[in-house]
Amino acid sequence: MFQHRCQVASAAVLISAFVISPPTALGQQSIAVQVDVDADEKIGRLQPIWRFFGADEPNYATMKDGQQLLRDLGELRPKQVYFRAHNLLTSGDGTPALKWGSTDVYSEDQDGNPRYNWKTVDRIFDSYLERGVRPYAQIGFMPKALSTHPEPYRHHWRPGMPYHEVFTGWSYPPKDYEKWNELVYQWVKHCVDRYGREEVETWYWQTWNEANIGSADRPGYFTGTVEEFHKLHDYAIAGVRRALPTARVGGPDSAGSGGRWTRDFLEHCLRGTNHATGESGTPLNFVSFHAKGAPRFIDGHIQMGIANQLRTIDDGFKIVAAFPELKSTPIVIGESDPEGCAACQGPMFSYRNGTVYSSYTAASFARKHDLAARHGVNLEGALSWSFTFEDQAYFAGFRQMSSNGLALPVLNVMRMFSRMGETRIKASSDQAIPLDNILRDGVRRSPDVGAIASLDETEKQLCVMIWHYHDDDVSGPDADVTLTITGLPAGAAESKLDHFRVDHSHSNSYTRWLTMGSPVAPNRLEYQQLKEASKLASINPQKTSIAVRQGKSELRFTLPRQGVSLVVLDWSQE
Repeated sequence: MFQHRCQVASAAVLISAFVISPPTALGQQSIAVQVDVDADEKIGRLQPIWRFFGADEPNYATMKDGQQLLRDLGELRPKQVYFRAHNLLTSGDGTPALKWGSTDVYSEDQDGNPRYNWKTVDRIFDSYLERGVRPYAQIGFMPKALSTHPEPYRHHWRPGMPYHEVFTGWSYPPKDYEKWNELVYQWVKHCVDRYGREEVETWYWQTWNEANIGSADRPGYFTGTVEEFHKLHDYAIAGVRRALPTARVGGPDSAGSGGRWTRDFLEHCLRGTNHATGESGTPLNFVSFHAKGAPRFIDGHIQMGIANQLRTIDDGFKIVAAFPELKSTPIVIGESDPEGCAACQGPMFSYRNGTVYSSYTAASFARKHDLAARHGVNLEGALSWSFTFEDQAYFAGFRQMSSNGLALPVLNVMRMFSRMGETRIKASSDQAIPLDNILRDGVRRSPDVGAIASLDETEKQLCVMIWHYHDDDVSGPDADVTLTITGLPAGAAESKLDHFRVDHSHSNSYTRWLTMGSPVAPNRLEYQQLKEASKLASINPQKTSIAVRQGKSELRFTLPRQGVSLVVLDWSQE
């Protein structure tokens, strides 16, 4: 969106960053915002829920841009970042395409004897692990030789074509559950042999994807009955635990909260008869479901649907909290995005390259924490189904973290989150939209200028993230923010200050590309300029100190609409 001069003022410093950018619309006066942070008031652990990512296309992980992005993700928090991918068991030659991937791990000889081939899936997991990322291993989809309906198998979907065309032979139950169980057992055993027991114990193992989409007579991610999915899941988890009894297993990664379907699944796992073992229950170390927003294109602009996503999360938490046995069980929102098709293109997806996506991410992730606290559940992760699409046009409009090796603004918000500590402290803004209002109406009237704050484990670094979000991607007034921080060490006279920013003119490779004239093929110099623009930018590059008086500091700065700031105070050298 639009960007004015950015200013940070305090008793000790006055920093201005001058940028060339469109002005705020005429007649729009800035909004006065008061943000208060109290370092003395701790309100619990700030789980690093942002550290989960995923994609339909697993083979992109082994390609040049995919490997670069994996490295960027791994650097956020090495060995604590997880990646979930579809198609890890799908038959094919490993050539990626939109909403398609394959590894060809399983085939059969002419007598029906299994043949296992781990070469491609090993390359995928090696690409993760070599870059500090760990697998959130999705057990799916059905190999052609095991599918009850193997033809047609490979789909040839393109953006704009009917979505149901993606659901082909890979979406069906196995014709032999014992062979399915053995495939999963052999895969996990191979992983333990290759990567070591202690490493594989840190992974997540989860069966299939959105099995509540589809039925025995209607194609979907799982083209079978509910009972057949329970059986598929039980046999898969039995195979995992046979190879590694201490493996972390869960599910069901339903589309949406899943409603009654998810309740039945949880009831089955807690008290039902296990199809594979005949015993009572199926191990459940984590619970997972999906939550998506609902943007639309109206009156010539995108209007986001943050309320839809948060209401789904609210409902999912209610479902889990209704089972006393699951109150402390970790929850991973296995896909948590502004809408539901990363590989789709068109007007309703026009938010993705710019600051609408990044500010939406800041505002929505903060409210996920608030919803978890409200329901008393253990939210461990919120997975962004956003990776990269290899060998596509620059900024082609897919939902992704980077384009052609260039980080998008949304990735820079993830970089902000990665700098925050894991103790949440009290932060309030007089222009934040109350949670219940967002659940009911979204952010359709006044903008949401909110904040979330943390301390690190040393209690000598404080971070405050502040966002200026609105559902409608139209121009609007800047926010004149006064940030007051209390509860700082009484003996500290000053603190080092850093101020990171994502907006129209900072941490934004997309607007830099637009100012270049949108080159189809940037030359080497242009690409290096874009690379520089894709980094997380500080508007206080000298890291000037800020005065602390009687445990209190104050900063003033301007935050443009759809902008996000991360203010970092560090008094570790005191």
